[in-house]
Amino acid sequence: MARRNEEFTQEKEILVEHLQKAGLRRTSQRDLILETFLRTEDHLTSEDLYQLVKRADPTVGHTTVYRTLKLLTEAGLAREVRFGDNKTYYEHHFNHEHHDHMICTNCGRVIEFYSAEIEALQDQMADNFGFQPTHHSLRLWGICRDCQKESIHVSTPTGAQPRVRVRGMSEN
Repeated sequence: MARRNEEFTQEKEILVEHLQKAGLRRTSQRDLILETFLRTEDHLTSEDLYQLVKRADPTVGHTTVYRTLKLLTEAGLAREVRFGDNKTYYEHHFNHEHHDHMICTNCGRVIEFYSAEIEALQDQMADNFGFQPTHHSLRLWGICRDCQKESIHVSTPTGAQPRVRVRGMSEN
């Protein structure tokens, strides 16, 4: 039990500080939501996280999870990401390196990657236009290696938004 109290100490301090600034209280439900979020490296919707939290404490409501995710985002502990399926996902932000995403439009697999060359090219392009970026997000949609091997994919008409079904937690 001592380990649990030591776990995520820095993240809890960040959340407590944010809550105090916002005039909100620290609660055991918020702590549970934070701990549950930090224990998974998946991209989670508020519903995904709610299902995980509910296993530990069935009294926690979906609205509490949703509002706490917003607080985690405001505090810099989580980051919102969108993959083109009309859902908002959350991923770790604090102490996690920048990365970009490739999304398979067939199976919904999300691949995280980092490329120093792409980052340098983005910086160069911003300099060329006298633009000072504050943040960016690069998402590539296409067909993953596994789906290519199975030759299962649906073509997207030119100019149309890709149809995406992101793979859920239970499908990973």
